[in-house]
Amino acid sequence: MKTLSALLCCALLATSAPALHAQQGKSDYQVGERLPQPKAPAAMQSYKELTWEGLVPKNWDPSQMMKGLDLGKLSDNDPRAMEALEKMRKAWSEAPVEPSLNGARIRIAGFLVPLDAQRGQVKEFLLVPYFGACIHTPPPPANQIIHAVAVKPLKEVQVMSAVWVSGTLETARKTTEFGDSGYRLKADMLAPYQ
Repeated sequence: MKTLSALLCCALLATSAPALHAQQGKSDYQVGERLPQPKAPAAMQSYKELTWEGLVPKNWDPSQMMKGLDLGKLSDNDPRAMEALEKMRKAWSEAPVEPSLNGARIRIAGFLVPLDAQRGQVKEFLLVPYFGACIHTPPPPANQIIHAVAVKPLKEVQVMSAVWVSGTLETARKTTEFGDSGYRLKADMLAPYQ
């Protein structure tokens, strides 16, 4: 498959692929791998446990824009492929958010992409649903990227660390060098994913 067509397919799979389960005790993740969502401990019950699928409005179906387009028959320099890629980028950037989540106190597991590492501390970061998102692969749609601001700066945080984040979610867009987010989270607590 050609490069551009592969990129389009990868981007579409990012929102529709089923969760891939990590093995217990595994420290390294594969690109595209998602975290299983175990039940929250009693101490965390004040936060609504949210899955990444819960961030996507039920009526949003980005695959409709590719209907009737056979990506396997397009070359990288085909104008239809370039047009499809632009449509996809625009749809991803403008992906709708779930308005009912505005102001919700949530807890969600994901992978951390630091935005402002200074002196070993991170205050702002993106939280993404699968390993490699925004770094090794095209960014997911805006409704699958959370721009988080930590109440207290985080220390010794690694790129793509698997974490649980708890806080108050807002529907607010932000453009970063790694992708566009549709949500903002005031991160009260952050813990390593286990």
